[in-house]
Amino acid sequence: MSSKATDVRILDAKINFVPVQFRAPLKFGGRIVTETKLINSDVTIQRRDGRRASGHGSMPVGNVWAWPSEQIAPPDAERAMMMFAESVSELFASYPDYGHPLEIQYAVGVEFQHQADRVARKLELAESLPTLARLVAVSPIDAALHDAYGRVHNSNCFNVLSSEYCNEDLSCYLDDQFKDEFPDQYTRRKPASRLPLYHLVGALDPLTPAEASGLENDGLPHALADWIADDGLTRLKIKLNGDDLDWDISRVIAVEDITRSAQESRGCSEWFYSCDFNEKCESADYVLEFLKQIADQRPTAFNRIEYIEQPTNRDLQAAGAPGMHDVAKMKPVVIDEALVDYEALLAARDLGYSGVALKACKGLSESLFAAAAAQKFGMFLCVQDLTCPGASWMQSCSLAARIPGITAIEGNARQYCPGPNAKWARLYPELFEISDGTVETSRLTEHGLGFRTGSSRIAGASENPA
Repeated sequence: MSSKATDVRILDAKINFVPVQFRAPLKFGGRIVTETKLINSDVTIQRRDGRRASGHGSMPVGNVWAWPSEQIAPPDAERAMMMFAESVSELFASYPDYGHPLEIQYAVGVEFQHQADRVARKLELAESLPTLARLVAVSPIDAALHDAYGRVHNSNCFNVLSSEYCNEDLSCYLDDQFKDEFPDQYTRRKPASRLPLYHLVGALDPLTPAEASGLENDGLPHALADWIADDGLTRLKIKLNGDDLDWDISRVIAVEDITRSAQESRGCSEWFYSCDFNEKCESADYVLEFLKQIADQRPTAFNRIEYIEQPTNRDLQAAGAPGMHDVAKMKPVVIDEALVDYEALLAARDLGYSGVALKACKGLSESLFAAAAAQKFGMFLCVQDLTCPGASWMQSCSLAARIPGITAIEGNARQYCPGPNAKWARLYPELFEISDGTVETSRLTEHGLGFRTGSSRIAGASENPA
């Protein structure tokens, strides 16, 4: 690999964990989540000329989504992901070479499987961490590295992705279709000014005030109609069961009827849905029948469906993995849980998936690669959430605001675990206080990830000699 004066090496990488309680339960693929932990990372880097900077990254553990194992209990999966994050943090801290964050992440990544196996043996687990769980656990370190890199160059991290800074083009990470192309070609130099917000309608969420009766009054809405009125929502992500067709159809119809009434009350005539089956559908036929019946019973609801999230199992390599070609003729179908690398994206395209769901929890580096590929192939793009509060939500906003073609951004920590948002909302209220159904992202132009963090220090070589 060639080298540049802009290259950096890691001096230190630290991890800590913060518990987060949910104000309302959230159901993921049949399992209920009431709490999580944030993985926080602080990374200090040094440029070849001695200049140093520190960056910060954050992400929920999200083990119920990232590692839904039949053999590993959720508390054990959470413990393993946290131990893996600590182990990998030490790997990053000991990596000796200079480079761009994309190159460092890629180089250290060859050890992830080995470290995952070590953790599994140490905890005596029946299986090792899957790729998605590894990506989530590493994502705050990856974000902190990009944050620090932007800061050491007095730039936003999305503006240091060109050949001026990167030693390797995208073909190094993807394939020869991307020869002589760099991530700057697939990102914005300035963030989008606003993005529509996708609000989650969870399978356990009350739709009406009557259903919300008796729930704790903490100053935030519970019922869907109240959320629509308070936040001016125009996009709703509907969680469905995927194995109970009658319930799924009834749920969408109920959401449509309640939403229509709420929107009429505030004079809104246009809104949209996405449908998330959390991989529970056994076949594409289930989805086709679901769409057909929605179109027959509530054509207005059918017309509002903007896309379908990965409806069947994430294992795209399994024998008989369902194809989505016919579903994609009706609505965009986005790959989500299965999207762990470029090979998975190619496999999904072969199976008929027509869209890509980017997630900050899979790492900024991996998201940049997926975004480039999706744009190259003309795929539908959206940015989704892992119930990310605080800094992790802001990382997601920065990613979404810098990728051309993003239709909307999902953000639901304000619904389920708003506690960590408070200190950030004082600095960036427009990212947390929703009134017109959109998130204002125009201010995400600062150095690093686009916003100030507590560990974002920069020092000259004379102050901190190498």
